[in-house]
Amino acid sequence: MTSTLTSELPELIPLALVITLSPLSVIPGILMLHTPTPRSTSIAFLVGWAVGIGGLTAGFVAISNALGGLNKQPTWAPYVRIVIGAALILFGLYRWFTRSRSAHTPGWMTSMTSIGPGRALVTALVLAVINPKVLFMCAAAGLAIGSAGLGATGAWTADVVFTAVAASSVALPALAYLVAGERLDGPLTKLKNWMEEQHAALVAAILVILGLMLLYKGIHGL
Repeated sequence: MTSTLTSELPELIPLALVITLSPLSVIPGILMLHTPTPRSTSIAFLVGWAVGIGGLTAGFVAISNALGGLNKQPTWAPYVRIVIGAALILFGLYRWFTRSRSAHTPGWMTSMTSIGPGRALVTALVLAVINPKVLFMCAAAGLAIGSAGLGATGAWTADVVFTAVAASSVALPALAYLVAGERLDGPLTKLKNWMEEQHAALVAAILVILGLMLLYKGIHGL
């Protein structure tokens, strides 16, 4: 059994949105615009962030391919979806009940306003790799892509789409700053503050909904 990229998007887009709405995506991206060289530093951070997310996802696509899922949906795919779906629901409930602990920016993050383009690139790569939330979402996306039977072209196209959506909360401020410059400082600061207050509830809701979708799809595929 094989799937199409279109049929996989309802599964991939919510996974990407968990990364998009993460404060480790939005806040560092905004802080890059307050560095001594905001344009080049924000673009460097964006490149590192996108490469990190895309590379992690590609790695899990390759693992799934090694298990025989790239060109034909394997028999173990429904069980993987059930396990990932249950884990997402549990993680979503945890995020909801601990949401009051997330309404602040860590001190190490605010110190990022003094870095340059080279360090921003490396920082973005490191943040993508060591952040458990990003790693888990990339793993879930990579295994979903690799077990859908999309073929090589479809799988890498899905990886690009997932990465583009996941990195959009870093890309949009950086690209907008290239056009509008310092006029965006006020709105972006308000966005950062709002994300600090609301991101946990938004992410929790997305995780639970996505987990239920994956559970249904996994059970339906048995």
